[in-house]
Amino acid sequence: MPQRPLPLAADPFLAPYRGKIERRLLTRLAMERKLTGSAPSLAAAMTWHSEFGLHQDASGWVFREWAPHAEQVILVGDFSNWEEREPFFLTRRDGSSGIWEGHFPAGTFRHGMHCRLHIRWPGGEGDRLPSAARYVVQDPVTGIFTAQVYAPDSPYEFRHAVPPRPGAALVYEAHPGMAQEEEKIGSFREFADLVLPRVRRAGYNTVQLMAVMSHPYYGSFGYHVANFFSVSSRFGTPDDFKYLVDAAHGMGLRIIMDLVHSHAVRNEVEGLGRFDGTREQFFHPGARGEHTAWDSLCFNYEKPEVLKFLLSDCRFYLEEYHVDGFRFDGVTSMLYRHHGLNHAFTSYGDYFSDAVDEAAYTYLGLANRVIHEVRPDAVTVAEDVSGMPGLAAPLAEGGAGFDYRLAMGVTDCWFKLFDRRDEDWSMPRLFHELVNRRRDEHTLSYVECHDQALVGGQTAIFRLAGRDIYDKMRHCDSSDAVRRAVALHKMARMITAATAEGGYLNFMGNEFGHPEWIDFPREGNGWSMKYARRQWHLADDPELFYHDLGEFDRAMLAVLKRAAVWDWTLRKLKVDDHDKVIAFERGNLWCVFNFHPTASYTDYGLGVMPGKYRLVLDSDRAEFGGFGRVAPEQEYFTHPVVENHEELHRIQLYLPSRTVLVLQKAD
Repeated sequence: MPQRPLPLAADPFLAPYRGKIERRLLTRLAMERKLTGSAPSLAAAMTWHSEFGLHQDASGWVFREWAPHAEQVILVGDFSNWEEREPFFLTRRDGSSGIWEGHFPAGTFRHGMHCRLHIRWPGGEGDRLPSAARYVVQDPVTGIFTAQVYAPDSPYEFRHAVPPRPGAALVYEAHPGMAQEEEKIGSFREFADLVLPRVRRAGYNTVQLMAVMSHPYYGSFGYHVANFFSVSSRFGTPDDFKYLVDAAHGMGLRIIMDLVHSHAVRNEVEGLGRFDGTREQFFHPGARGEHTAWDSLCFNYEKPEVLKFLLSDCRFYLEEYHVDGFRFDGVTSMLYRHHGLNHAFTSYGDYFSDAVDEAAYTYLGLANRVIHEVRPDAVTVAEDVSGMPGLAAPLAEGGAGFDYRLAMGVTDCWFKLFDRRDEDWSMPRLFHELVNRRRDEHTLSYVECHDQALVGGQTAIFRLAGRDIYDKMRHCDSSDAVRRAVALHKMARMITAATAEGGYLNFMGNEFGHPEWIDFPREGNGWSMKYARRQWHLADDPELFYHDLGEFDRAMLAVLKRAAVWDWTLRKLKVDDHDKVIAFERGNLWCVFNFHPTASYTDYGLGVMPGKYRLVLDSDRAEFGGFGRVAPEQEYFTHPVVENHEELHRIQLYLPSRTVLVLQKAD
């Protein structure tokens, strides 16, 4: 069985930086006390979502906004004929740091009404959307964004309990807008009704939803967020998103969502840019507040108000929508003033230099504190390419408290191998990358996520098969390139999932080798949605290799889950660069991979525990798009051998080229 992750202090290479790690812990604790104040917990003190914006109270309606540089704040909307009228002029609260407030009778606002703020500041004025707007919509004719009063007479009521947190997260990364077969923007409800059943059948237990928060430009893939407390109206209403989460829970699936707190869209009317006339309200001043590579603005994590805004966002989605956690996007960008751009992290000193934004590290720790106070069973995942020690280590040890970090080096390794001849693949290098992780952390491993499929990139199947994916994916009319791609696609996924420490991730459709790339509608492609959808019919056609890949993925996860492999420590049996063979034991499974492009081995000897074994998975089976070279449901018996005066037990296998065999001890 795997041991509990070692404490951060057990890493001897961190000894020179122990003082800095302790200071990080003390800094977070000090900020936690400051933000908590007299509240019973840090989470309880995070009330931006309930304090600001438009809310109903016992006397009617109350609206609040934080705009410290403003001289005048006026609420305008269809309730005022979009005119500045005296009843809707907000009042600056006495003694506050820029909090504006207005109280209105019960009948002032109704569900479906639209509003904006008109803010005047020294030397200028402009329209803005409330910082805590619960629902932002775009007029289909004018393209103008407004906040909409969302107060239905019969709000959605959750019916299903949250599924228990699984021992290993099997994550299905998905985008609700591009999840439909039709060339259109899909909805939350369509995703719930049409895609979630596929995810359940495939064997995944967690859905990671991208692009949930409101973003003005669809083509940003949800990364240029403008309205942090609003779900994207492109996909439906707040109740529609609740329906999706509830439906997932009813199927035993948990929902985590992409949380983009690393930066924000530049937009000023729709977003937070120069909200009160200054860019420094939410973001760093000067060049430090600009992310030129992403054309966005960088939050100032040193300001308590910004921390409250972002931490309340975490609490809001957990409580309002019952999501089960978050994948924090762009953590590397947050942690370093250089955002990790063109920077090679070659020593531990890089993680403790002056380039580190210590306030950002503090924020990440505070976020994990809030999330796990609200939902102890919630899952948090850090997307960090730098390898910052401690991200997924406990808060009490000076870590940031994430449950998982993405094993981003694994996918980099795979795509480098895909560009080389099979004969040149290094088995020791591959195996090292698959198991190379900090012992104080859990990770999510993956062959590819959405990043590899975006415009300018290629999916694994495209990289392996090339243009043959267009006309050679039928069983009756195939090619050597496709046969190679299909075999390696299965092997890469199996060895990545089976060696993972904390869990495994797959992007929507990649389990069956979805072809081509992702390209959202834009001027350069004639506003086409041809590449912003999923062609599910390919996986449903039994005459295509796509169908076979999907069936293998399902069988793979079923075998690994039944054996609970992630509960066990991996034991290496063989890594042979000459034979191109990798074999390891995990629990009561023995996984043997032959990556050799041409050599099949008869009576391949492997040292195992004595006893009887049965074949539980064979990637070369015909129904998985293979050649069927191994007789199904075989049983194998060990025999003793003497090596170096020691009696060992071996098993003899027929090991076809480009095949993985998985054996299970049967006695």
